Amino acid sequence: MKEHQINVRVRYSETDQMSVVYHGNYVPYFEMGRVEWLRNKGISYKSLEENGIALPIVSMTLNYKKPARYDDLLTVITKFKSQTTVKVEFDCEIRNESGELLTTAYFLLVFVDLNSGKPIAPPQYILDVMND
Repeated sequence: MKEHQINVRVRYSETDQMSVVYHGNYVPYFEMGRVEWLRNKGISYKSLEENGIALPIVSMTLNYKKPARYDDLLTVITKFKSQTTVKVEFDCEIRNESGELLTTAYFLLVFVDLNSGKPIAPPQYILDVMND
């Protein structure tokens, strides 16, 4: 499965005085999507770290199309795009309950050895999951 979806309800604390989701709060929504994409494939971020692997974001692009508002039920869609020796790419989007596209995003992450801080190739079991 190259795509995974989760639902997130917008909390009051994530909005501004106009009941619109503050722009910085979209990044955690997308992170939840990526974490759950991996978990759905049988890999948790926690297990990666326990095995000495980090997966930091090195580049991201967000495009805001329409605002999300307080109490909206959002669908965060995470789509695996590609994986190279040390990098993995995701395209993501957020839609509201009506299916309207609210936000799109692109994320580039790099597998890093927690001890050295240097990029590494992921273990084969991760490659298998990514390319499944």
